[in-house]
Amino acid sequence: MSTFLIRNLQAIMTGLPGAAARHAGPDIRVSDGVIAAIGQLDALPGEELIDASHCVAYPAWVNTHHHLFQSLLKGDPLGINATLTPWLAATPYRYRASFDADLFRLAARIGMVELMRSGCGTIADHNYLYYPGMPFDTSEILFEEAQQLGLRFVLCRGTATRTRQLEAELSSALRPETLDGFLADMQGLAGRFHDPAPASMRRVVMAPTTPLYSAAPDELREMAVAAREMGLRLHSHLSETVGYQDSAHAMHGCRPVEFCERVGWLGRDVWFAHLVKLDAEEIQLLGGTGTGIAHCPQSNGRLGSGIAPIRALEAAGVPVSIGVDGAASNEAADMISETHAAWLMQRARRGQEATPSFRGGHFEGGADAATVEDVVRWGTTGGARVLGLDALDGLQVGQQADIALYRLDDPRYFGLHDPAIGPVASGGRPFLKAMWVGGRAVVREDAIPGVDLAELGAQARQAVKKMLKSN
Repeated sequence: MSTFLIRNLQAIMTGLPGAAARHAGPDIRVSDGVIAAIGQLDALPGEELIDASHCVAYPAWVNTHHHLFQSLLKGDPLGINATLTPWLAATPYRYRASFDADLFRLAARIGMVELMRSGCGTIADHNYLYYPGMPFDTSEILFEEAQQLGLRFVLCRGTATRTRQLEAELSSALRPETLDGFLADMQGLAGRFHDPAPASMRRVVMAPTTPLYSAAPDELREMAVAAREMGLRLHSHLSETVGYQDSAHAMHGCRPVEFCERVGWLGRDVWFAHLVKLDAEEIQLLGGTGTGIAHCPQSNGRLGSGIAPIRALEAAGVPVSIGVDGAASNEAADMISETHAAWLMQRARRGQEATPSFRGGHFEGGADAATVEDVVRWGTTGGARVLGLDALDGLQVGQQADIALYRLDDPRYFGLHDPAIGPVASGGRPFLKAMWVGGRAVVREDAIPGVDLAELGAQARQAVKKMLKSN
């Protein structure tokens, strides 16, 4: 792999904590896919030079929770104003049987392209589109599409071995799997695709849809043991709404996080999406075990679920990452929109707690609840930590060259006193001058090689028409 030099950067965000969150640069050298030097650098003979004047560099985003098949389910009128449980029935479950191999591949590609154009280089997809006798392999399709686009891809292989509905009422696409069938497929996927290397391009994760509803307690214990024997991480949804609290109390006489502890689903190899509704004791339990979170602020806002207590979680020791969730509950399923929302919502959550001084209050607002540097860290090195991708530890020497280069030439960025914060603080979608994954250019001048956006859009419109007719 060639050596190249990114020159004259206006700002560098590293994704690292504290004083290391920024680097003066202004140059970054990449050699054999790894960051070789950062500073005031002279060009080497024959080295490719990339003029980054008026650009800012970020680590490529790491998205730790998605549902790519939902990329064809945006803005469904039956679900647009529904909370989580009725939304599940109205949109993703209603359309689940509509997906054949071609529609699934198209949805996956749309979601990956949308993420790439925001500067995302790593995707962890919680794919739960599996059922007995399925005529196509969604796992294989996802890995194929990610490889073609040059992305790092983590398959969180979902399942449900039981359902809350009567099986007789279900279409084949909604029928549960058996535990033996699921574990056999996990073993096969691990053998075919899982690479445990720190700079892996492919990972497999065991990920039943939700612990409380998708499997029996003994099955969850067996899954956890099997995953750890295979060297795989564990992922699921948890505590997205108060419904999780009610269900855990009614079914098991405990809190949701306590239930997960009972069945072996806490630890440094586990992360959960959402974690919006938590008691103080649950936060301490998550932190004490090093269990991570994929914070999904836009989906949580869109479904009216609430705002996760990220600052309290991080203070307790919980590794924090960011996920965009599925496009059916997040019509802007990209990492720029998501990090912008994370920045604002943590401030809003903190500000909501403010009370007047005459009632005992002691602060006015919550602008100190999250800095842009915090959000960049959560969305990059935080995600790499949760996924166990140890070679993606930010923009520093010796780490993988997963770099997003933004040119802030839209009027929304004009007048910025601190260009480094522009992509997160100003929102919108900056012009992506380039993105590298492991030193390989996967985006150049805001374009993805081999992707015709006009054609992709036409295919999406046709697919939506087809799905509407069948539903």
